[in-house]
Amino acid sequence: MDLSLENKKIELIQWLSTLNDTSLIDKLMKLREKEKNDWWREISASEKESIEKGIQDADNGKLTSHSNVKEIYEKWL
Repeated sequence: MDLSLENKKIELIQWLSTLNDTSLIDKLMKLREKEKNDWWREISASEKESIEKGIQDADNGKLTSHSNVKEIYEKWL
């Protein structure tokens, strides 16, 4: 793991250990809970169907390379 990331974590832990603002702690807990939510349960049926079709296409080798797509749409970019 990146050392600066470790340092940031330690700094956050130290800050949290001294925090007494209950409203801020509640906001942080809500953020933490939101991060635990499974996005798959939050998307629509059509979005799930589209993702599953894309996975199936990829499994069947029906892929278009990024460079080919870029060539096709280059004039609009």
